[in-house]
Amino acid sequence: MSKTLLLPSAHAGLNYDPVAVLEELGITIVRTWLRDTWGAWSREHRSVVIATGLSTVQERCVLAHELEHALAEDEGCGNQLTALRQERRADREAARKLIAISDLAEVAQWATDLFTAAAELRVTERLLEVRLNDLRGEGWPWRRPGGSRIAG
Repeated sequence: MSKTLLLPSAHAGLNYDPVAVLEELGITIVRTWLRDTWGAWSREHRSVVIATGLSTVQERCVLAHELEHALAEDEGCGNQLTALRQERRADREAARKLIAISDLAEVAQWATDLFTAAAELRVTERLLEVRLNDLRGEGWPWRRPGGSRIAG
């Protein structure tokens, strides 16, 4: 059984709070300047390092992504293929938790573009694209033909 099913704060969609889940798991959040990334999971230190200067939405998405690495107990990736798979899985699982289908369906009734929908759902455009691609051709508006070109 997934660890998140045991956590009372593990709601999906707009109410999903990755900070609360990280705290319940005893995982420390460290905010610092980062050069090449927005966040990282350290299994050794049981902490998530996140870049300072991110917007609230960016931080929420990064923390959800890094939380998925923690839940999967991912280690540092020496193999590029393994790293790519872990990044894609973390994005997909974070997007599923951040964007409930009910919230997506409600926003799809009025939002005219991806940017507006992402803002309303409090996620980055990229994570919204990940979620739409995960739903594979369900006819959602704003889904770009061919899906996202960003891996990881």
